[in-house]
Amino acid sequence: MRANDVRSTEALRHGAYVCLAVPAAARRAVADAAVPALAQRLGLRNEFAPGDGHPPEAITFLRRVSATPAAIPDDGLLHADAVIHVASQTAAPVAEFCAEATRLLGPVPKPLVLSGVVRPMSYTGNAMHNFAYAHRVLQQPGPVMPNAFLVPMSKTADWWKKDWMERHTYILPRYDDAGRMVHEGHALASEAGIACLMRRTYKHPVEPAPAGTYDFITYFECADADVPTFHTVCAALRDVKKNPEWRFVREGPTWQGRRVASWAELFA
Repeated sequence: MRANDVRSTEALRHGAYVCLAVPAAARRAVADAAVPALAQRLGLRNEFAPGDGHPPEAITFLRRVSATPAAIPDDGLLHADAVIHVASQTAAPVAEFCAEATRLLGPVPKPLVLSGVVRPMSYTGNAMHNFAYAHRVLQQPGPVMPNAFLVPMSKTADWWKKDWMERHTYILPRYDDAGRMVHEGHALASEAGIACLMRRTYKHPVEPAPAGTYDFITYFECADADVPTFHTVCAALRDVKKNPEWRFVREGPTWQGRRVASWAELFA
């Protein structure tokens, strides 16, 4: 007899970031679009408001602060004036929101949609869960953690040629035969953010993602006092001497925004 206890990799959550570059001449018309009514009809709760962590059916409004280009060119994100995050436990509300918002807002601006799914964690046993997630910061109301960072990325073809066991080794520190740490690995390089950065990752439904799309859409929120920590963590992850994994990473633009309470505030 054999067990049949293979753990599921089915999507737990669906989400998208709708990125809008709005010309000055179109701002009034875009501000008047019926996006709030669409969100209400789909039962999406505003993440800006106080609540019990991340709502099951959610919407967020993010207003641009800055954006920094990276290895993967992406003018749609780099020049976005606003980003809307929408999420649901099922795919249909996300797809309907993106399609209807595109209809309401087009043809100018033409939204860029970055979408993905949340799947069960791949490399997280009990010890790693307790280290990285057991005491992680949860989503807070907008005034408490107003800063948002959107960082899409993909892994190189060489990464995807590795089997999952080899990929796993890049998450942990590496040591030489004398027990001296040689590399921190992803886990230790990002440790400073565990207690203060709310983090979320959507994966492309297909792994690796098709050309022209991202493997991962990573997102962070934090308080004003913790913005330097976000940049410190990013610098540590990008340091291939500390974290060799990043030799296989290509990033899109880092987009920084500010969480606002309403659709209208994006264009005020």
